[in-house]
Amino acid sequence: MLVAFGLYCRLPFGRFHYQNPEVIRIAEAIGRTSSSVAMRLGNIAAIDPEITDSGRVGLRGGVSTLVREIWDEMNEDWDRFAIESERATAAALGAIATDDNSAVEEDIGADPIVGQDVEVTTTARIGQRFFRAAVLSAYDGRCCITGLSIPTLLEASHIVPWRLDAAQRTNPRNGLLLSALHHKAFDGGLITLSDDLTVRVSEGVVDVDDRFFADAVVRYAGRPIRLPEKFAPGSEFLEFHRERVFQG
Repeated sequence: MLVAFGLYCRLPFGRFHYQNPEVIRIAEAIGRTSSSVAMRLGNIAAIDPEITDSGRVGLRGGVSTLVREIWDEMNEDWDRFAIESERATAAALGAIATDDNSAVEEDIGADPIVGQDVEVTTTARIGQRFFRAAVLSAYDGRCCITGLSIPTLLEASHIVPWRLDAAQRTNPRNGLLLSALHHKAFDGGLITLSDDLTVRVSEGVVDVDDRFFADAVVRYAGRPIRLPEKFAPGSEFLEFHRERVFQG
């Protein structure tokens, strides 16, 4: 069940079918048919309000009490869920020794966090990997401001910086998929999002005489972002960013 929920977070809704290579790979690893894994993904979608409110329908039949319980636990403690689901998936696939710090670092491509305990560093990296995968999935691999779809230029940005609220560091609703440039601008408070999910640009830089900045950033002022199919940005996180980070 943890493996299925982890896969739900990593895959866009339109890829929940039994012919998806990722679904097939997971099914083989856990000794199930790809149809049964796809059905479980549909069960989870059936209780995701962001999916059902958009008019899409999951598989309501077969939604067990356990599915609902794990859904609630996932949303109540994203950190715990991220670690447990990633480790369950890794164990099933035999892909990553999650108790081996070097293996996780190699998978994520990050440098060690100097001075921290190995286990803390390892779980942080697992959480980072989960967060990026979930945010990429939610926005179907495209920057929510520009539509850019080149993976190496995309970054999963925290709305509330994870250092300020560690409890939300793996919550995909505290994330936006942005190009590297717009991620930097967002973290630096040069841009933010209004309640209606339109882009706001800081007045302090709007009149800056820089053609590139005007073309790459200012032109998007007032435009709506590309909405995610799930894990929509939390209004409380956006409010925090506008009040504490944005240079309004």
